[in-house]
Amino acid sequence: MPAAPSDLEMAGARLRADFAALDLHQRLVVLRRAVDGRIVFTTSFGLEDQAIADAIFTQALPIEVVTLDTGRLFAETHQIWAETERHYAQRIRGLVPDRRAVEDLIARQGIDGFRASVEARLTCCGVRKVEPLGRALVGAASWITGLRAEQSVERAHTSFCEFDRLRGLLKVNPLCDWTREHLLDHVRDHRIPYNPLHDRGFLSIGCAPCTRAVAPGEPERAGRWWWEQEDKKECGLHLRRDRDERGSSAVSG
Repeated sequence: MPAAPSDLEMAGARLRADFAALDLHQRLVVLRRAVDGRIVFTTSFGLEDQAIADAIFTQALPIEVVTLDTGRLFAETHQIWAETERHYAQRIRGLVPDRRAVEDLIARQGIDGFRASVEARLTCCGVRKVEPLGRALVGAASWITGLRAEQSVERAHTSFCEFDRLRGLLKVNPLCDWTREHLLDHVRDHRIPYNPLHDRGFLSIGCAPCTRAVAPGEPERAGRWWWEQEDKKECGLHLRRDRDERGSSAVSG
């Protein structure tokens, strides 16, 4: 017999039904009321993340805001981190990679060895991003992300809520149905601080050596790992739902 759905799975089903009619602020309030236990929001300070952080901080919601400081971020990303803390008078917890793991990685690959192959790049992402994310989510009941279905083909089927069986938590994507135009209007209307790199053509911002500006007409994530020929350009933070139960490794991020 199939296992009975957990409390988190049932909460996710209710949230999926409710979210469509709610704005971002309401979605986060409803989420906080529906889920017992820790809720963690991981931000990389992109437009999506700034909109979510604004909704959390301005409503004083008891949701942890965490960022992954990979050691290879843009100076502008650190600047918007500091500006965000000043703007909302809040501290944002930063998690860094394990020192020995980074030292071993550089000893094996060299400082930019991730360019050698997709496998080498995923290994770098694993050390600098995926492992710290695992620490951030230990004991969490729910994880909030800034994923939007419009961002890429790989993310087209992103839903508001899904139960992450590998991590044992409810993954919530409150902006999954937003367009970039909607997002830009929201950030402008609410006067939310944002990374100045967005004004220079960087639509999706990650580590500095792995991100470039995109040309007009290119997809949002075309500037991520642009030297790779693979169609699916992800880092491993996000697990593809249809493979979770088979114990697949992470395939997107």
